[in-house]
Amino acid sequence: MTTDVRPSYDAPPAPPAESPPPRAAFLARVWRGRPEDPRWARPAFLGMLLVIAAAYFWNLSSSGYANSFYSAAAQAGSESWKAFFFGSSDAANAITVDKPPAALWPMGLSVRLFGLNSWAILAPQVLMAVATAGVLYGAVRRRFSAAAGLIAMAVLATTPVAALMFRFNNPDALLALLMTVTVYCVLRAMEHGRTKWLIWAGVAVGLAFLTKTLQAFLILPPLAVLYAVFAPVRVRKRFGQLALSAVAMVVAGGWWVAIVELWPASSRPYIGGSQNNSFLELTFGYNGLGRINGDETGSVGGGGGMGGGTGQWGETGLTRMFNSEIGSQISWLIPAALILFVAGVILTWKARRTDLTRAAFLAWGSCLLMTGLVFSFMAGIFHQYYTVALAPYLAAVTGMGAVALWERRTRPAWSVTLGAAVVATAVWGYVLLGRTSDYLPWLRWTVLIGGLVAGLGLALAGRLNRRLAVAAAGLGLAASLAAPTAYTVSTLNTGHTGSIVTAGPSGSSMMSGPGGGGGKGGFPGGGMPGQKGQTGKTGQGGQMPQPPTGGKAKGGFPGGGFPGQNQKAGGKAGSKAGGMPSRGKAGGGGGGGGMGGLLNGAQVSSKAKKLLQQNADDYTWAAATVGSQNQASYQLATGEPVMAIGGFNGTDPSPTLAQFKQYVEDGKIHYFVGSGSSGGGMGGSDSGSASKITKWVEANFKKVTVGSSTFYDLSQPSQPSQAD
Repeated sequence: MTTDVRPSYDAPPAPPAESPPPRAAFLARVWRGRPEDPRWARPAFLGMLLVIAAAYFWNLSSSGYANSFYSAAAQAGSESWKAFFFGSSDAANAITVDKPPAALWPMGLSVRLFGLNSWAILAPQVLMAVATAGVLYGAVRRRFSAAAGLIAMAVLATTPVAALMFRFNNPDALLALLMTVTVYCVLRAMEHGRTKWLIWAGVAVGLAFLTKTLQAFLILPPLAVLYAVFAPVRVRKRFGQLALSAVAMVVAGGWWVAIVELWPASSRPYIGGSQNNSFLELTFGYNGLGRINGDETGSVGGGGGMGGGTGQWGETGLTRMFNSEIGSQISWLIPAALILFVAGVILTWKARRTDLTRAAFLAWGSCLLMTGLVFSFMAGIFHQYYTVALAPYLAAVTGMGAVALWERRTRPAWSVTLGAAVVATAVWGYVLLGRTSDYLPWLRWTVLIGGLVAGLGLALAGRLNRRLAVAAAGLGLAASLAAPTAYTVSTLNTGHTGSIVTAGPSGSSMMSGPGGGGGKGGFPGGGMPGQKGQTGKTGQGGQMPQPPTGGKAKGGFPGGGFPGQNQKAGGKAGSKAGGMPSRGKAGGGGGGGGMGGLLNGAQVSSKAKKLLQQNADDYTWAAATVGSQNQASYQLATGEPVMAIGGFNGTDPSPTLAQFKQYVEDGKIHYFVGSGSSGGGMGGSDSGSASKITKWVEANFKKVTVGSSTFYDLSQPSQPSQAD
């Protein structure tokens, strides 16, 4: 008797092996990362992103509205889509900020969603920090180890100026992100010569142009040459791909410019920062070549000559990134990065033409050099925080170079070079920390000794057992990052408000302003002169942060003047050497709502706020005032549109006296915020529009005094016969 064991075709098929749900599979891939990575790599990467986010979100609201100039524009964009598109300073669209609007768009959308408050303004910048760190890791990790990517992330996060600007609402955070994306896309294109990645690089540059105009183009020459020489495709195709990338760049950045230039000027806001109501003029003048040669029409003055020198914006020359004004912001690891960059190029010099490791060194290193050299010699307006643009390039070169030499530590030439990089960092950190000798005095010696010991250990790494070599590497990394980390922690614990801010503890960066040299006339701690350190008083519940008055403090802005002027507390000094006109005792933001200065806003009292809000719906603008910082103070305090006469500097010819008279006749402006002195626009001459408007208002309209603040009711002529 036999038993039939053949399967029955009527039986149901065996169930397939269960596969994880799509979401679970995706999360598993995210957690595991690349198959060739060690198991710790992806958790470490995600953990680093979490640490950066937590650290940068820490104490975020202490900065209040940070730079109220951009915060007011974000508030305007949250109420008016037209203001959102153009980047207007107010919802009634009188004038735009002096930059294209891309950096304002994330803030404007955030304020629309979450209301007007400090977090809504600043949180987008923190998210940009996380995104920049993620893109940086991805770019470095593709050609090097996960450790190189993590080191690059750590260097970026602990660079003091990065901790400052990725928590501040200037355009520089978005610019740094887009420049990092650009390099990433170019390196992806270098892998297989794929056109799409080069097109994406062009799109990133175009968007960066809409963030900060021509600064976006600084890295184009080295990246274009890199691809033209080393891309793994035929020469003709390389140049065709570069042409397509250029087209993508023009489209991504030019669509907005074309609309603005073709839009009838009578129905759009005036282009702030320009003298002819033209964005192209703004791009190539005030925000373009003027920044290079110092010839900036409508500015408050240029700086040192192109060949080197000391001027209103600090000393220019090869040592600029290392001097007392800039060094503590960015230069901690520049000596090491330069050593590692040269070593990386030498290391890959004989590689095949399309070698991707060499391409990575050349891409990041050339961007670092190009941007650094331009910053070093530009004679126009220059602020310390511009150097955040260097941070991603610096971080990438450091991470790549350190790991590349570590992997070759058995060869004495490379182990000694790696040790020298650590020693150079320790010595330079010792010098930088010595500039603030009362700040953690023990740290400078710890960094120096630790760096010297680590450098010696790394130089001998090829002769040591692995445990000792790894210990030397860990000590070297700790010694290299300890000093900038301390400055970064100080930055995270401090609120920053105003137009000119710096990272680190008080006194770590002394920069001259227009008309002044360094030292006591500078900007200690990055705050406005006359402030104690960097901490500006911040409002609560969405109120305007109130900058401290300059008072009689050394280096202050008594009367709203610039540092370096020989001024008295009463603000009697003139505007020598390009300084600000006198503003009286209430100048510089003091005096409960008095006229503010060029770089800081005004304090707005509750009574002044109530006055401007009364019947505000009956007017297009609740008030008008000279200068964008003053305008922003009143607009953020009241929530009502306020006109910025003359734009940021008070020097733009908008509106003209005739236009202003027409606005008043049509009942569009309720109040004019007085300056406390007759005539003289902020940063302007007696013949400028702001000065003419001020004199006309003071001569013809009723003065209303609220505390120490002076307003003119434009609906109440003091002498009707002269109101024409």
